[in-house]
Amino acid sequence: MPSRIVGGLGLSHVPSVGVAYDRGKMQTPAWKPLWDGTAPTRQWLARVKPDVAIVVYNDHGADFFFDKYPTFAVGAADSYAIGDEGFGIRPLPPLKGDAEFSWHLCESLIYDEFDLTVCQEMALEHGFLVPMNLFFPHEPDWPLAVVPFEVNVIQHPLPTARRCFKLGQALRRAVESYPRDLRVVILGTGGMSHQLNGRRFGHMNRDWDAWFLDTIEAEPERLADLTHDEIMRNAGAEAVELIMWLTMRGAMTSRVKQVHRFYYAPMTTGMGLLALEDA
Repeated sequence: MPSRIVGGLGLSHVPSVGVAYDRGKMQTPAWKPLWDGTAPTRQWLARVKPDVAIVVYNDHGADFFFDKYPTFAVGAADSYAIGDEGFGIRPLPPLKGDAEFSWHLCESLIYDEFDLTVCQEMALEHGFLVPMNLFFPHEPDWPLAVVPFEVNVIQHPLPTARRCFKLGQALRRAVESYPRDLRVVILGTGGMSHQLNGRRFGHMNRDWDAWFLDTIEAEPERLADLTHDEIMRNAGAEAVELIMWLTMRGAMTSRVKQVHRFYYAPMTTGMGLLALEDA
């Protein structure tokens, strides 16, 4: 049986979640609503038992920087280190890779007209790790392999929302053409509404976030037509990360079934979660 996608997740990757997790604060008043609110997805993933997670994320300067930031970069290794974001390496085991599967994805995507930077070494930071902490245990080791898939939402020009949606469609074709029987879950990370610079620092738009969650489930093609300017004007400069959710959604069928939805906005970022299965 060939590989198949068993679920898709869109979720935020706020860095302070990792700090709270490492310090054992997920049951404190500030963080318990997030931990409890994401529990149904953890339970669903424990039932689904994916073999591999393709994590679509952006690096925030730990492994790539402004002097060289690829539009799309894919890990093709058997192991990935924990990156140092300036405050030391987090106490987490390295992430397990599946180099053979990654190379298949890379070959398929390049032949499908997506030019990639292929990385045989990557150090992973909060854009990747926070989703992993929220949904998978790591003691004594992570329960599944990963494929890190970095998207440039940092250094303009950025890929369009439509390009990211098409990337997801190509990823599905790549997964389904792999002959080994793997159960694959794809995570699109980032957002939701937030701005961390300038006169609009702290900007959030809960209504727009709710509209986005509704629309990505039911009418993803509509979101694929959004410009970067439209996203940033409505939801803040850093909300442009949400184009990575469209990669996840493009990898799912046109009709999907909602498994779980959650939203929490206690600070400067709208933290959203949407878990989907093919209908």
